[in-house]
Amino acid sequence: MTDEQMRTSLVRALSGAVRGEVEFDATARALMTMDASNYRRVPLGVVAPRDADDIAAALAVCRAHEVPVVPRGGGTSIAGQATGTGVVLDLTRHLRSIVDLDAGARTAVVQPGVILDDLRRAAAPYGLTFGADPSTHSRCTLGGMIGNNSCGSHSVAWGTTADNVEALTVARYGGDTLRLGRGRWDGAPAGLRELAGSRLAVLRTGFPELPRRISGYALDALLPERGPDLARAFCGSEGTLGVVTEATVRLVEAPEARALAVLGYADESAAAEAAPGLLPYCPLTVEGMAADLVREPAGLPRGGAWLFVETGGATPAEARARAEQILRAADAVDAAVVTDPAGQRALWRIREDASGTATRMPDGSEAWPGWEDCAVPPARLGPYLREFRALLTAHGLRGTPYGHFGDGCIHVRIDFDLLSDDGVARFRRFSEELATLVVAHGGSLSGEHGDGQARAELLPRMYGDELVALFGRFKDLWDPDGGMNPGVLARPARLDENLRFDVLPKHPVDVTFGYPHDGGDFSAAVRRCVGVAKCRTAQAPDAGVMCPSFRATGEEAHSTRGRARLLHEMLAGEVITDGWRSKEVRDALDLCLSCKGCRSDCPVGVDMATYKAEFLHHHYRGRLRPAAHYVMGRLPGWLRLAAPFAPVLNALARIRPLAALAKRLAGIAAERSIPILPGETFTRWAAKRRRRGTVLLSGDQEVTVWPDTFTNHLSPEVGRAAVRVLEAAGRTALYPGRGVCCGLTYVSTGQLDKARRVMRRTLDRMGPALGDPLVVLEPSCAATLRTDLPELLPDDSRAAELAASVRTLAQYLEEYSPDWQPPRLDRPVTGQTHCHQHAVLGDAAERRLRERAGLAGELAGGCCGLAGNFGFERGHWGVSVACAEEQLLPSVRSAEPGTDILADGFSCRTQLAQLAGVRSRHLAELLAEGLNGTDTHPI
Repeated sequence: MTDEQMRTSLVRALSGAVRGEVEFDATARALMTMDASNYRRVPLGVVAPRDADDIAAALAVCRAHEVPVVPRGGGTSIAGQATGTGVVLDLTRHLRSIVDLDAGARTAVVQPGVILDDLRRAAAPYGLTFGADPSTHSRCTLGGMIGNNSCGSHSVAWGTTADNVEALTVARYGGDTLRLGRGRWDGAPAGLRELAGSRLAVLRTGFPELPRRISGYALDALLPERGPDLARAFCGSEGTLGVVTEATVRLVEAPEARALAVLGYADESAAAEAAPGLLPYCPLTVEGMAADLVREPAGLPRGGAWLFVETGGATPAEARARAEQILRAADAVDAAVVTDPAGQRALWRIREDASGTATRMPDGSEAWPGWEDCAVPPARLGPYLREFRALLTAHGLRGTPYGHFGDGCIHVRIDFDLLSDDGVARFRRFSEELATLVVAHGGSLSGEHGDGQARAELLPRMYGDELVALFGRFKDLWDPDGGMNPGVLARPARLDENLRFDVLPKHPVDVTFGYPHDGGDFSAAVRRCVGVAKCRTAQAPDAGVMCPSFRATGEEAHSTRGRARLLHEMLAGEVITDGWRSKEVRDALDLCLSCKGCRSDCPVGVDMATYKAEFLHHHYRGRLRPAAHYVMGRLPGWLRLAAPFAPVLNALARIRPLAALAKRLAGIAAERSIPILPGETFTRWAAKRRRRGTVLLSGDQEVTVWPDTFTNHLSPEVGRAAVRVLEAAGRTALYPGRGVCCGLTYVSTGQLDKARRVMRRTLDRMGPALGDPLVVLEPSCAATLRTDLPELLPDDSRAAELAASVRTLAQYLEEYSPDWQPPRLDRPVTGQTHCHQHAVLGDAAERRLRERAGLAGELAGGCCGLAGNFGFERGHWGVSVACAEEQLLPSVRSAEPGTDILADGFSCRTQLAQLAGVRSRHLAELLAEGLNGTDTHPI
């Protein structure tokens, strides 16, 4: 039988046996080639089981076909254990039910795909939580946590995942099911009790005693004095023994109040040496990080390294008192206690994002996992860190350690060169020497994320040959056919095999954007995605913007990580074979809203909006484009032609058959209304005003107002209002020459040659105003000028000069008219911060201006879902509405009567008008209405 015949037979058998999805297409396979590690293995296909019976059926079919199986949760594993060459079981798509939550017994029964934060939210009303909380808590699954024996920052108080597991239901390769518990041998594979009984001496002496010993199999849990605890022995087995189909986990009492003591030390070794002395005070966390991981000022106390020590209490006063007790006990350079929940979240976000930010050195060079989470006894952490730093220096490497200092567990990303043969050889030498160093300090090669392929080869250095051989026999009793995640943990692949960089192009790819942060290399830009999957975060109050399409569909292909994986495989050419012409990549990018949220929210700064524009540019080069690209992608030109005929065109748009035909020809969604064109554009109004002599003259107090396409042709009232506000602040509004355009619509549709021509023409026409402050009222256009312009014209110094001059209205007023007092409006507002403003420009100045004007209330985050041309394009209506329903529409519906709706973006205002039937306004409009006096030219 040929390989293709075997594949066809396997697909047919799986499709007949399971009710869930069976996907062996290129997209499904490409999405699962990598996790958050350095490794890549290409699977045959993906099965998304609907229930435990589906899991068992899939395992039976795979065994019959002698095909290996890899169980996969959130895919955030650091050591390569969530990749494989056989069938990947995607346990996140359907198996996400919390079957039972017993607050009295403090237990929960969960399916393996339950997201940790979902369990925590369900337990919170009862004052309970799940103790283990890795930094990926917003997207990691309980099944994955059990597989890796995950820990998290609160392990000093509540232990590891294994410490919080009561019982497991496990399906083995072949489909038979076992029930594993504590204190009994029931459910154990045949021969396991005998194996453990015959090796009691090595089980008692072969395992180091330390809080974060995750490496290897937990065979010491089978000792009679410890249970035996079969569930604990299974935890940390990394999918090599079986698949968890259901878990009973223990919950812990969450303190009513928390405080955060932030302690500053001279360096990380000083912080590490101080950490063990804080443990007797029973803190909830003792986390450490050094200054080289903090890229921006973050309100931290003075010091070169910090400990984050969280305390709990029945009241805020009690929690604070415990934090202050720790301050008095700590010999810190500087310290602070933070009790404000928002302030605590902001500080914790720095620590939690470290798994991503650490992938870039301060100079922007790449850093990688591989030795991500070694652990030593906490009392040895200070000396270990000094020797670790010395080892880095000896190998010419750099890294930024951080992590769980209270448990002696250190995370670090290192600037390995994994692209060249010499670099990979150095990676191996360093790994071998570091393993020896860790063992010399009585430590564990893994203190949280498991061994996978990254460290399992070196387990004999930690455990010795006898115990490692016992690991192999343990694995064989559970999985005699060797079908469960082969090459991981037991009889592992070499640590320098299957590296995900091997398949990428050896030379830079010819691209259009400059990619200044990646050395002009598109492959390096795509490599930015390391798989920590913050883009898969479910809806949460502080979830940010990224990634609206994933939140709408829940599909990996519609996450930032999924799209980056597809681009990686497109460059590799093995799974996706047609390069820039790939339909798989095109279809995944089709639902990318180009919101730019990932540019700011992704810990490593993946910029999928730019990658999408790049891809579309190449994909459609020399080919017919979708109709929407010719219509909405070239909107500035069409609107200039339409402006003189606005009344006629508006009348025609009200004739339903004509409007329907126009939308059909233009590729516009039938559900959309065509926007009404104003009778007078903003630039025409400004020109008439100049001729009438009503322009305020104020010498050097001049400012250029950018007549963007949306303000000029679709909402000139915003421009008029902004002029009114600027004049009230003592400024004279000027305007650049005719025909200037930021090129946004051309960029978003991938018409990059046209975009560059438009941008160059704009730079030519800016003339002497180039470099002067430029107020841009439409956030998407401001973001384009700030980022896309210099990245598309990296060799034109004028582009960088113009980009640096861009200001929002609030930014300009704060910087150039700091003493101006806005009108006091004193009323509530709601609405949305534009996603491009969030990602590129920031909204701090807008917040301060609203506060000074007495506009109370928070604006929603997320993305409105219209996103320029995206929401107007045929086929995007459902996702567009779902995005709006995620944050924007609920915030507007829940607003009190009399609340003003704020939305600085034309797309946001249009979405609110078409979906909610409400009028929203630009901040400039609200301020203009509040000014005293009247204007002869109504706003």
